[in-house]
Amino acid sequence: MDANEMESQQQKAAGEDDFRLTSTAGLNKFTLLCALLASTNSILLGYDIGVMSGAVLFIKENLKITSVQVEILVGSLNVLSLVGSLASGKTSDYIGRRYTIVLAAATFLVGALLMGFAPSFPLLLAGRIVAGIGVGYSLMIAPLYTAEISPAMKRGFLTSLPEVFIVSGILLGYIVNFSLSGLPENLNWRLMLGLAAVPAIAIGIGVTAMPESPRWLVMKGRTHEAKRVLIKVSDTVQEAEFRLSEITKAAAMDLGEATSSNHSDWRGQGVWKELLLNPSKPVCRIIIAAIGINFFMQASGNDAVIYYCPEVFKDAGIQDKRQLFGVNVIMGVAKATFVLISAVYLDRFGRRPLLLLGSIGMAVSLAVLGMGSKFLQHSETKPLWAIIVCIIAVCADVSFFSIGLGPITWVYSSEIFPLRLRAQGTGLAISVNRLVSGVMSMTFLTISEKITFGGMFFVLSGIMVVATLFFYFFLPETKNKSLEEVWALFEDKDTTGDDQRGMHMRET
Repeated sequence: MDANEMESQQQKAAGEDDFRLTSTAGLNKFTLLCALLASTNSILLGYDIGVMSGAVLFIKENLKITSVQVEILVGSLNVLSLVGSLASGKTSDYIGRRYTIVLAAATFLVGALLMGFAPSFPLLLAGRIVAGIGVGYSLMIAPLYTAEISPAMKRGFLTSLPEVFIVSGILLGYIVNFSLSGLPENLNWRLMLGLAAVPAIAIGIGVTAMPESPRWLVMKGRTHEAKRVLIKVSDTVQEAEFRLSEITKAAAMDLGEATSSNHSDWRGQGVWKELLLNPSKPVCRIIIAAIGINFFMQASGNDAVIYYCPEVFKDAGIQDKRQLFGVNVIMGVAKATFVLISAVYLDRFGRRPLLLLGSIGMAVSLAVLGMGSKFLQHSETKPLWAIIVCIIAVCADVSFFSIGLGPITWVYSSEIFPLRLRAQGTGLAISVNRLVSGVMSMTFLTISEKITFGGMFFVLSGIMVVATLFFYFFLPETKNKSLEEVWALFEDKDTTGDDQRGMHMRET
C-alpha cells in the first residue's frame, strides 16, 4: 500500500469517526418517526399474546373445546407465522420493505375480523391461521426496515423498538382482558380478539408517511431516491453522502458488480441457494448465530409462560378470573419496564452483556419458579407466601427476557446478514423462531400434565443454561458497527485477496 492510499484510508476512517461522534449527540427525529411507525406493526403480535391468554379461558367455556384444541388454537398462530416469515424475505426483496409492512397489517386485519366474528371453533382457527401469516411478515420486516434506516450508534435502540411494542401490545391485551372480563361469555372474547383490527388499520394508514429503505433502493439501482431518503434520516448532507457511498460499495460487492440501474431487475434470486446449499464459512457462522438466538428465544418458553400464566396460577390456587388477569397485568408492567431499560442502554453496554445477563437471570428465575410450583403441588393449604414467590419468579423471568433475548433477538437477526442476504436470511431465522414458539405453545400444557408445571420450569431453566453457553461462544459483539462492517466479524481471521474489504473494516 503506497503513501497516498494509506493517507486516503486514514482520512476515510477519520471521517467515519466524525460521523459516529456526531450521531451520539442526538437522534434524527425523522429516523425515530420511521422506526416507531415500522415497529408499531409488532404491537399486533403482542396484543394477540396478551389478549389470548385471558380470552382462551372464555373460549374454552363458551365453545366447549378441549385442552388439546386450546393448545392448537393458541399455537396455530405461531406455527403459521413461520409461513409469513419465510415468505416475507422474498416479498420484501421484490416489492420493497415499506409495502411489506402494509401487507403484514392488512393480513392481520383480515385474521382479527375472522376471529371476532367466528361462530365456531373451525372458523376461529381459520382466523388465527390468517393472523399468524400477518404476524410472520411483521416480525421480520419491522426490525429489518428499522436497521436499514438507522445510524450505527443508535441502531440497537431503534431496532429494539419492535420488542417494546410487542410488550406494549401484551400489556394492552392484559388490560383489555381485565376490562372486558365482566361481559357475557359469548361477547367478551369476541371483542377481545376483534379489537386487534383497530391497530392494524392505523398501521396500514400510518405507513404511508414512511420512505422506502435506502439500502433496498440502492440494490434496485435507484441511488438518487436512496440519497433523498438518507438526507432525511441523516443530520447533514455530507453524512448522507458518506452513508450512501458505504451502502453502494457493499451492494456492489454483494451483487457482484458496481451498483447501477442494471440491478433494477434483482428480486432476491439465488439467495436461498447461497444460504442453504452452498454457504461460505462466514455465511455459515452468521446462519448459526441467527438461527441459534431465535431458537433459544422461544425454547426459553417465554411465549408459552405468558399464554398459559393464568393456567399456571389457577393450578397454584388462584381461582378468581379477575385476580388471574390482575397477575397478568403485574407481569405485563414488569416486562414493559425492563424492555424500555434494555432499549435505552443497548447501544451503551452492547448486545452480549445484556444478552448474557438476561439468560442467566432467566435460568435462575425459572429454577425458583419450578421449586415454588413443586412446593404448591404437594401443599394442600396453598400458602400465600409460596404463591407470591411464584408471582415474583414469573415477573423476574419475563423481566430478564425483556432485558436480553426479547429485544436483542430482533436487533441481532436484522444486523448480521450482508445486504443481499439480509431480508431472506432474517426471514429464515425468524421462521425458526415461530416454529419453536408454535411447538412450545402447542405442547406446554400436555408436557406439563405429564411432568407437572414445576418439572416444565426446571426443563426451561436447563435450556437457558445451554443458551447462555451458546451466546458466549458464538455471538460476537456488534455494538457501534455499521451494517456493512458487521459482516467482517464473521469472516476468517486470515482472510486475504478478495476479502480486503473485510480486513479494512476490522482495522477501522
